Amino acid sequence: MPETIRYTADVVAMTPNGSVLLIERGGPPHQGAWALPGGHVDEGETSRDAAARELLEETGVSVAARDLVQVGVFDQPGRDPRGRYVTVAYLARVPADTQIVAGDDARTTRWWPADRLPPLAFDHADILTAAASK
Repeated sequence: MPETIRYTADVVAMTPNGSVLLIERGGPPHQGAWALPGGHVDEGETSRDAAARELLEETGVSVAARDLVQVGVFDQPGRDPRGRYVTVAYLARVPADTQIVAGDDARTTRWWPADRLPPLAFDHADILTAAASK
């Protein structure tokens, strides 16, 4: 029997000086942990459109979907404790003075220096490593 696969999109938002935008998760799994903004792809939506929407909903940062650069597809079994999740990750380059505000699933948002990141939920450290080469 085929397993249920859920489709998500995540965003690595970075400034020219190397800061990375993270959210503190407001709910499970990994409630209270730091993570990249992202979430489920809605019906009729591309992963690129979902990434732009989730970034706006969770952090208040507006980026045109066409400006997102695909980082890769992350589909390792076990990457999410809720079951099988496949995510497409995107890179958004934003100005250093980009204002942020927590919304939707985010308890808070914060810019972090790329060389001093906290432990991250899911496989988001792997996504950030992949984004660094873009």
